[in-house]
Amino acid sequence: MKILVISQYFYPENFRINDLCLGLKELGHTVSVLTSKPNYPKGIFFKGYTFFGKSIDNYKGIKVYRSPIITRGNASGIRLFINYISFVIFGILRTLFINEKFDKILVYAPSPITVGYVGAFASFKFKAKAYLWVHDLWPESVKDAGGINNKFILKLVNLMTRSIYFFYQTILIQSPNFKEYIIEQGVKESKIIYYPFYAEDYYKIVPKKEEIKSLYGNGLNFIFAGNVGVAQSFDTIIDAAISLKEKPIDFNFIIIGDGRDRKRVEEKILKLSLYNNFKFLGSHPPEKMSDFFACADALIVSLKDTKIFSMTIPGKLQSYLASGKPIIASLNGIGATIIKDSNSGLVSDAEDPVSFADSIFRFSQLTEQEKDKLGINARKYFEKEFQRSRLLKRLIDIFEK
Repeated sequence: MKILVISQYFYPENFRINDLCLGLKELGHTVSVLTSKPNYPKGIFFKGYTFFGKSIDNYKGIKVYRSPIITRGNASGIRLFINYISFVIFGILRTLFINEKFDKILVYAPSPITVGYVGAFASFKFKAKAYLWVHDLWPESVKDAGGINNKFILKLVNLMTRSIYFFYQTILIQSPNFKEYIIEQGVKESKIIYYPFYAEDYYKIVPKKEEIKSLYGNGLNFIFAGNVGVAQSFDTIIDAAISLKEKPIDFNFIIIGDGRDRKRVEEKILKLSLYNNFKFLGSHPPEKMSDFFACADALIVSLKDTKIFSMTIPGKLQSYLASGKPIIASLNGIGATIIKDSNSGLVSDAEDPVSFADSIFRFSQLTEQEKDKLGINARKYFEKEFQRSRLLKRLIDIFEK
């Protein structure tokens, strides 16, 4: 099968669509990618890329067609809008110069959903069925994550999203809780298929490495991995640390990652004299994360208390489960349900630092056998629901129906 994957983001940008393309190739399919010139997350072109240069690329045997794009810059609202629309325009134009035939088209749609227009045009041009894989709900995400509350703008975004959905016969959703919201946008239930992401094979149970463990410090170590942004409600973690200082527990929050909110977060931690309880280790390649997870006592996930986040499966959750470690969460909705159903950790409501601190303290009182059992349950649930090989085969089954 010849498959065209359309995504605004692709290697060397770090997105899971990179591994999915490799997985489809491993199964014997011919995969090509239409994407933009890489500029996420720093807002400038990666080394070796320019607006006009390097329009054809290769990623481990996968042919990559790259379109020009206006970079994200400082990621302000206006600049992001220009960034998104520029990929629609230049992506469609780039499609005109691709002289191949494809059997199927997979459109990877985290924010922005506007990539759906490129996929719709490609489906018409190549006379191939396109599948829209929705990872973010617009306009809900624009309102909650983007902070836009103008009713006129949100109405326009909703009309745009509805028009994109109209073009597709099949819409894949990363969370079962997306279904009702999308149906309300005029999509027939028969068009919607729940298809979650998996965790890559390098997320696994590995032995502890002393050189990594030595970075953490004494006491219980709780790892937060990923983006340090407003959506992650880092204030919940900081305020929980204040409560924990009143309890008989020695703890460290190990932060692996970066983000736009990191500077403010570090300043708040310093102001509250909590810096001895937080260690920022910066960003590391995803292939190395299992080594960091192995040396943790538990893994942390937190999100803001919003409708969109309660419906979304956090991307890091699959990675955490695959690593076979207990999970302590401050979130609502489907993410909380997965942790409870898998019996892999402790859950408190989103943006409730007191309950979150209580979860951490209750975890500290568990025996080592009880903690190990939570990790074993996590890995078992991952193998049942989010394993790479199973979900790759399922995607092919969806294509072949």
